[in-house]
Amino acid sequence: MSDEPLRDEPVSRDPRRPRSTEPRELGFTPRRAVPWLAPFLLISTGIRTLLAMLFGAYLDKRELQNALGDGVFRQVGPDGGLWLDYVADLGDGFDATYSVAYLIGQPELTVDGHRLPRAGTLVMGGDQVYPSAGYGAYEDRCKGPYQAALPLATPGGPTLFAVPGNHDWYDGLTAFLRLFVRSRDQFFGGWRTAQSRSYFAVELPADWWLLGLDDQSGSYLDDPQLSYFDQVAARLGPRSRVILAVPAPTWVRAVDSPTAYDSLDYFIRTIVTPTGATVRLIVTGDLHHYARYAGPDRQLVTCGGGGAYLYPTHKLPERIEVPPRDTLARRASHSEPYELAGRYPTAARSRRYAWGIFPRLPLRNPGFCALLGTLHTLLMLAMAAVSSNRTGGAEQRLFSVPLVVMLLVTLLGAGFFAKPPSADGRRHARHWILGLTHGLAHVALAAAGTWVWLRLPFYDWPWPMPVVAAAVLYGPVIGVLASQLTAGYLLVAGSFGVNVNELFAGQGIEDAKSFLRLRIDPDGTLTIYPIAVPKVSRRWRVNPDQSPTASWLVPERPLTPHLAEPPIVLPPSP
Repeated sequence: MSDEPLRDEPVSRDPRRPRSTEPRELGFTPRRAVPWLAPFLLISTGIRTLLAMLFGAYLDKRELQNALGDGVFRQVGPDGGLWLDYVADLGDGFDATYSVAYLIGQPELTVDGHRLPRAGTLVMGGDQVYPSAGYGAYEDRCKGPYQAALPLATPGGPTLFAVPGNHDWYDGLTAFLRLFVRSRDQFFGGWRTAQSRSYFAVELPADWWLLGLDDQSGSYLDDPQLSYFDQVAARLGPRSRVILAVPAPTWVRAVDSPTAYDSLDYFIRTIVTPTGATVRLIVTGDLHHYARYAGPDRQLVTCGGGGAYLYPTHKLPERIEVPPRDTLARRASHSEPYELAGRYPTAARSRRYAWGIFPRLPLRNPGFCALLGTLHTLLMLAMAAVSSNRTGGAEQRLFSVPLVVMLLVTLLGAGFFAKPPSADGRRHARHWILGLTHGLAHVALAAAGTWVWLRLPFYDWPWPMPVVAAAVLYGPVIGVLASQLTAGYLLVAGSFGVNVNELFAGQGIEDAKSFLRLRIDPDGTLTIYPIAVPKVSRRWRVNPDQSPTASWLVPERPLTPHLAEPPIVLPPSP
């Protein structure tokens, strides 16, 4: 294993600057935020998650990466220190993604009185694209916005490293490797890509090390990866300090699933600890907010605010033990207490965001409302046929849906909605109770709607006019009412820790974004600046500054970042 030098010779060709915000000028199509409750997206995401659970090992390309380079990279700034950025969960709607990219790409930021130069190293911490991996999606939702933020790579310019998340794994890592792991045209806008695998090791100033892990959506660390880090560990010593970039905050997941942290704990105690080095900081994304847990000698930071919809902070546990005491790992490390020391947005603000589900659910997810309207219309027609004791003609019977079928669809659909497919797949009693209660509430709404419909003249019209009237008049109205019922369910269920993700995914909140800017001083002091972006820009114009490295687009109103909490200073020794 050898150090991989990063060339300083001229780099990328100067791309033609756009004259407007049209896709033909930009070279990519700015995408709207993903409507996460759209029916086809719900189905496709569920299928992809199921396939990843069942066949992930067959799609695993990490074993093949053993044939690629195994270099360790070195990043040092001109003053002997280094500025380093961390961003995760970024490839969603253009406005949010580009707002963060624009700030990262600026020559300097002034945040709450702190002057923060542009980082020499950028780490993308996972889920670089949504809803699923694909080269076209990466171009429109990730690479395009970042190229617009920093168009040209220059000699001595910043370097990019990336960790794959679960959405990057949905195609077996094919597009990720094509974009971030390549031997030619190693440019990502104004950043130079350097890594030769889906994981990496970077030597930083003052014997700090950055290790990026790929655990294949939480499954395991493959043998070639462990062998690679065994060779890296040979260069660590008792004075070495390690930053781990991992795909998910398994320390939070371990509260409900004690084995979630086992893979990361295994890596620390078998690769890092025997060298005498200490892991001072673990950073991750996956949960779309900022949260920091402080322990005796380590910080656990989640910062997934790069562009995806906001995830709540008010449901985070105030205190955790890492690793959890009830893990099944026989040789787990000694458990240490960690306190929730910082979060963004605040718990109070997060609770207020939750109440926004009522207006945002129908506005953000019209397809979901249409689905609810269709199901309720069919359920109403089935109830009406039974309650009025009509059998109808042959055509009407042919196109009718039996009431028992619609009741089963409603109850089972609500039950499964309470626990979408996930890696652990476990359901608790509260999932079934809340899910079935949600289903019964929809049945009650359908019964009320049937009672009203039977008192209107439409049902007495000659067939098929009642069906047409129901589709045109009843369907849209009941769809909106059903969406409000679902919104109420999500708000109540979220308070019990059920459907918390859907409560916020259904809103698609683009504001309250975040990323990290870290500074390693030559003496080994590490300072973390958690940068919050309270409001993203939704209007852009072509930058009048036509210099090659200037951002293509600028916000019509300046972005106003601030610190999510005061800077966190980690001295050279814990």
